[in-house]
Amino acid sequence: MKDVAALARVGTKTVSRVINFEPNVAAPTAERVWDAVRALDYHVDLQAGSLRRASGRTHTLGLLISSVDNPFAAAINRAVEDAALPREVAVFASSLDDDAEREDAAVRAFMRRRVDGLILTTMSRNTGYLLSTIERGTPIVFVDREPAGIDADIVTSDNRAGAARAARHLLEHGHRRIVALTDRLEIQTARERRDGFLAEVDRAGAASEGIVVSGLHDPADTERALHELLTSDDPPTAVFSAQNLITVGAIRAIRALGLQHRIALVGFDDMPLFDLVEPGVTVIRQDPQQIGARAADRVFARIDGDTGPAQRLILPTELVERGSGEIVAPSS
Repeated sequence: MKDVAALARVGTKTVSRVINFEPNVAAPTAERVWDAVRALDYHVDLQAGSLRRASGRTHTLGLLISSVDNPFAAAINRAVEDAALPREVAVFASSLDDDAEREDAAVRAFMRRRVDGLILTTMSRNTGYLLSTIERGTPIVFVDREPAGIDADIVTSDNRAGAARAARHLLEHGHRRIVALTDRLEIQTARERRDGFLAEVDRAGAASEGIVVSGLHDPADTERALHELLTSDDPPTAVFSAQNLITVGAIRAIRALGLQHRIALVGFDDMPLFDLVEPGVTVIRQDPQQIGARAADRVFARIDGDTGPAQRLILPTELVERGSGEIVAPSS
């Protein structure tokens, strides 16, 4: 820092103010400092600096998402990074893999690195492990799933309404024997989507014919479960797959039996290439980029001093018709 100050012809305090983006530094002076930083290839030791700065900031965020190899979670990750980059904030990302112990370990690892804020997808219904983090004053924003017993900002999709819209779409095309394929019901979004589906088929008077198969977590499990249903004596005529990887398994089961033009399918959440299969996959589309961007806005607002009430941001979903969900039920 002394070398930068000497080259820029300023004091070390001025260098510190510039690289920490503090106000009241004249633009020409700040430009000279940044020129010196680039010329000397100077890199700020943020972790050491945080011990001296009154704010204690490390210019880092911790981001816990379902899995970095899931396109939905990856899109949230990218949106958070895009929001952090102009602030010169680094994002530490970790996969939850819907494992409560992994969730706890990831958050503890983030806190050991003194992150300025957390954006979390939570699996555990018991979020008591976060109490020390909250008491420390670290801002937390939850994405995709709401925590139990914690008053914090949350950004999620309207899962119940989206699942109800999927069921209604299939009902409108004449289907009554509809199967909903869901993830493990310990996961909040799985419960919400199941409940939205059941409420809609009940409203239509078709509850007795609605089927729910839960506990599915990957394409292979889904393919086996749906294959068994489709080859049974009383198979469903339509499928609501309540998670993108479950939709992949459903497509495989339907196509393996050559039923892609007879069994209707609506999936929850979009994926690349869903528009390229034949027929294209009708989906309830979320907006993970908007979820990530809004979550980043909230965590940075908290870091910057916003002490207002917790905000619960519920983003709408969209029905995208591509053909698979528009297959009409066979006439009896």
